[in-house]
Amino acid sequence: MIRVHVICEGQTEETFVAEVLAEAFAQKEIFLMPALIGKPGHKGGNLRFERLLTDVRNRLAGDRDAWCTTFFDYYGLPGGFPGKVAAETMRTTDDKAVCLLQAMTAELRRHLGDNHMRRFIPYVQMYEFEGLLFSHPERLADAIGQPALNQEFRRIRDAFDSPESINNSPMTAPSKRILNHFEGYDKPVYGSIAALEIGLAAIRNECPRFDEWLNRIEALAQ
Repeated sequence: MIRVHVICEGQTEETFVAEVLAEAFAQKEIFLMPALIGKPGHKGGNLRFERLLTDVRNRLAGDRDAWCTTFFDYYGLPGGFPGKVAAETMRTTDDKAVCLLQAMTAELRRHLGDNHMRRFIPYVQMYEFEGLLFSHPERLADAIGQPALNQEFRRIRDAFDSPESINNSPMTAPSKRILNHFEGYDKPVYGSIAALEIGLAAIRNECPRFDEWLNRIEALAQ
């Protein structure tokens, strides 16, 4: 069985990997092992590059038969994170993601070398985990117990080419849009519930960058 360490930004991402992705990948003989960034017991967040470097090094050097990937939001990355300032000047969502991931990977390679980095699959969620949940607005509304919001969520989704393009600011990030209409939205509680209701197939169909990431992990079994 192939092992893949998944370094997660927070509890929402960790739970999503454990409850939504892990079962699907286990059927392909790929064992996903999510863990929050930082020391055991830490709640995640505060995603400085130095902390990421430590975690990636520990996983690739400490488990030499395993792979490592990342699952964190672009939205919350600090300005000092490799590639973030340059990415902000890019016009499209794809260009921002490519710019950031190239810079992050290059900086990790500078510290860790090519041998370790051959087992690393970089990923950043554009712009935020909740963007994935807009893959099916009606099921999102039902999952959080607010079916009356399905038309409003549909209006938000239809304003963008992809859920991954729902934008990046304290007022317009995907989670902020949900909170504007439902103050009781709690990321760790509702994130995986909504994702399970929506279904992984629907999310992959609507979110090409997310789908590409999973395709790369699936290819490890070939």
